[in-house]
Amino acid sequence: MDMDSASSVVLQALTQATSQDTAVLKPAEEQLRQWETQPGFYSVLLNIFNNHMLDVNVRWLAVLYFKNGIDRYWRRVAPHALSEEEKTSLRAGLITNFNEPVNQIATQIAVLIAKVARLDCPRQWPELIPILLESVKGQDGLQQHRALLTFYHVTKTLASKRLAQDRRLFQDLASGIYSFACSLWGHHTDCFLQQIYARDEAAALSSLERTLLSLKVLRKLTVHGFQEPQQNMEVMGFLNAVFERLKQFLECCRQVGPDSTCREKLEKTIILYTKVLLDFLEYHPCAFIPLIQRSLEFGVTFERFIVQCMNLIKMIVKNDAYKPAKNIEDSKPESLEAHKIKTAFFTHPTLTEIGRRLVSHYFLLTEEELAMWEEDPESFAVEETGGDSWKYSLRPCTEVLFLDIFHNYSQTLTPVLLDMVQNLQGPTNVEDPVQLLMKDAVYNAVGLAAYELFDNVDFDQWFKNQLLGELQVNHHRYKLIRRRVIWLIGQWISVKFKSDLRPLLYEVILSLMQDPDLVVIAQYYFD
Repeated sequence: MDMDSASSVVLQALTQATSQDTAVLKPAEEQLRQWETQPGFYSVLLNIFNNHMLDVNVRWLAVLYFKNGIDRYWRRVAPHALSEEEKTSLRAGLITNFNEPVNQIATQIAVLIAKVARLDCPRQWPELIPILLESVKGQDGLQQHRALLTFYHVTKTLASKRLAQDRRLFQDLASGIYSFACSLWGHHTDCFLQQIYARDEAAALSSLERTLLSLKVLRKLTVHGFQEPQQNMEVMGFLNAVFERLKQFLECCRQVGPDSTCREKLEKTIILYTKVLLDFLEYHPCAFIPLIQRSLEFGVTFERFIVQCMNLIKMIVKNDAYKPAKNIEDSKPESLEAHKIKTAFFTHPTLTEIGRRLVSHYFLLTEEELAMWEEDPESFAVEETGGDSWKYSLRPCTEVLFLDIFHNYSQTLTPVLLDMVQNLQGPTNVEDPVQLLMKDAVYNAVGLAAYELFDNVDFDQWFKNQLLGELQVNHHRYKLIRRRVIWLIGQWISVKFKSDLRPLLYEVILSLMQDPDLVVIAQYYFD
């Protein structure tokens, strides 16, 4: 494909392919599809999306066609594969400059560079990383940001490769650039903190974006770039620094108002810090042992951070690498060390406080949930809480954490929960919404921990003496408890429930099928 003559016709076809008129759009798409296998087509696309004078939609489409072409024709064994000469030219053209003014196009270019890097770096493209690092060091703000964006996507892509040889190559890369990545992150973080406290929000936002990108790079390098990270002082130094930075950013989050232009990215950065710790714990549990104590001491601020902290505690509590063998003499030293740290932290008073707080604070239905119950009962009744929802949503996250802690420390927490049940014996005053919500929360905990409480709760007696009566309270405000009791019975019926009590239960359920509340009725069907 001759470049001069081809550029105008390809540009025209791309322009037509952005049309809303299908009579214009379809022929243009067909023409572009035919050109996909023509030599020189991707060189023309590169020139088009690098030309900032052209229409944004046309340039966007050129990037997408280029990106799709990488998937289909870049590999040497692919049908109609690109020639090595053209690929060499394209690689050089992709990293000539990092000055794309449109954010969305810049991201797509970074992604397609990463796609090429996955196939060619470092063997056929050894200059990529050095050029990116040099551009990241530059003084031009736009060039620095775009190079850092590309650096992140390249690092992310290379870290995802799983063949042993590829992993060794990534580890070599990580050891070579880790110091630079740490200093880059530290520099942008310091700049952000100085600027945000100086009330220079525009500059602070720019620095925060770079902090976020450099931290994303470090996350991949730290988690996937070292086989034994505990032996690398820089890695462990970075992870310890994460805790200090987290404190600074949490304090910053408290001080900047909710209307600050930095607020959204500030919260994203805080969440990313916790993701660094969660990923490192998942992939390197033994190397994480020195960090356990500090991980268990986080305070709470906004909801997403609470979820991440709870997930961190959950992973520490249930991690098999932190549990000694049944025969202590067979235990690994690192397992004993981790167990010692956990035991020192999870004392009886601490566990009691955690158990009570989870139930009495985080298990309570929120105003938003109660409003959904009233306004959209069907959505409330079928709200998704399965799968991986515990990783992202507060309620399932809290419930999963409660279960894991209760399972591991049932001897301590069983009396705590039974005491909470005892304090709620008898019918609850329908005029006391706080007590109704508390009873709902406690019953939820008893249902979740049914298997753990098998030997400690006489459920048959509780059903006859307490729960049965609560199912028969018809007041509209008691629907909260009716719904929870039927769910609770559903949890226990396969654990500990005499068969001769079932006819009585069925009678009550049949009589309550006329319940005026849709959520309560739905609970009968679900259980």
